[in-house]
Amino acid sequence: MKIVKKFSKYLTAIEYPKQETSWNIAGILKGKNAFYRFDVRDMFKMSDGTPAKEGRHDTQAEKMVFECKKEWLIVDIEELHTYLKKNKLNKVHINDLLKKLEWNLIVKK
Repeated sequence: MKIVKKFSKYLTAIEYPKQETSWNIAGILKGKNAFYRFDVRDMFKMSDGTPAKEGRHDTQAEKMVFECKKEWLIVDIEELHTYLKKNKLNKVHINDLLKKLEWNLIVKK
């Protein structure tokens, strides 16, 4: 099953982009009240086998979603970009982000 379809089960008021864009799905997380555009793409493996995900600084997405076995990890893209720029980074580990960023959310599957 495609990752966007799997993640859609956790949203209401779903919208999809009408053209090719930097976000994959928009909606309201169940039990919440804010409407967001989400970057929900599959992760890939780097040459050393580490799972990774690329992002863009010009994205229209507001949140980036990472799929784990038992949960979805969601981070705020604007805060992520600020953190990367401030710390002069272009690669970070998700576990570090969860500790360093203020806005993140874990949604149990």
